[in-house]
Amino acid sequence: MFQAVNGFVLAGVVVVTLFPFVNIVARSFSGEHEIRSGQVTLWPKGFNLTTYQNVMSDPLFWINYRNTVVYTVVATAISLVLTTCYAYVLSKHRLRGRALLVGVAVFTMFFNGGLIPNYVLVSSLELRNTLWAIVLPNAINVFNLLVMKAFFESLPTELEEAAAVDGLGTYGILARIVLPLSKAVLATMLLFYAVQFWNSWFAGFLYMDRQELFPVTVYLRNLIAGATSGTDITASSETALQVAASIQAVTIVLTMLPIMLVYPFIQRYFVSGVMLGAVKG
Repeated sequence: MFQAVNGFVLAGVVVVTLFPFVNIVARSFSGEHEIRSGQVTLWPKGFNLTTYQNVMSDPLFWINYRNTVVYTVVATAISLVLTTCYAYVLSKHRLRGRALLVGVAVFTMFFNGGLIPNYVLVSSLELRNTLWAIVLPNAINVFNLLVMKAFFESLPTELEEAAAVDGLGTYGILARIVLPLSKAVLATMLLFYAVQFWNSWFAGFLYMDRQELFPVTVYLRNLIAGATSGTDITASSETALQVAASIQAVTIVLTMLPIMLVYPFIQRYFVSGVMLGAVKG
């Protein structure tokens, strides 16, 4: 009885979770009249690709899409390296000044300089209209840092002591002992940072002045707001109405699709046994 009820409840949760997503996909392929009249639920009505064609036929869309890929890859790599190194250091209780370093990190979770000081700082460092304006201000997420710190603290110290007896130094222990045992948390942090930078639009909107430097999220935001002429939606009244009706659904689908394609390859690390076989006896 418990398994039956549990399965029924979980199935209900899955349905409730998937319904908005399926509805958005259906709306993105539906006609303008069907969308405005509320006929679209789980299946497209009045199948239409006008909005997709208008968005994807614009060269600026692909330029901004490429920018997003570059920004996400570089920013995720840098953030993962910095977070891993910082978390590994903080996990060592014998480190002098450890409490101060932890306090500095936690302090930034609740307090920051504010929007204007951050903008002045980035401008004074001449980082505007560069990749680093997006990467550096958000290089370390403190929540991710604390998660990795707690994970490193859970690793048996005997492994590192044995590696040190065998002649490995600090970097050797980190690279050859700790990181191979940390695939699950590294994959999780990789996904968290990738999603963070992929969906980020405000940094690009704030620090970029030229359209060819925008991430795709800013391009699509401007398209929704009607603040860009990237796609000629005024070519005909029928086309304009169709784009206006389905543009939000199309932009949501286009921005979340790459993350959805990456997630299945990383998910298996979330549930894998991290310490399985690491300690014998």
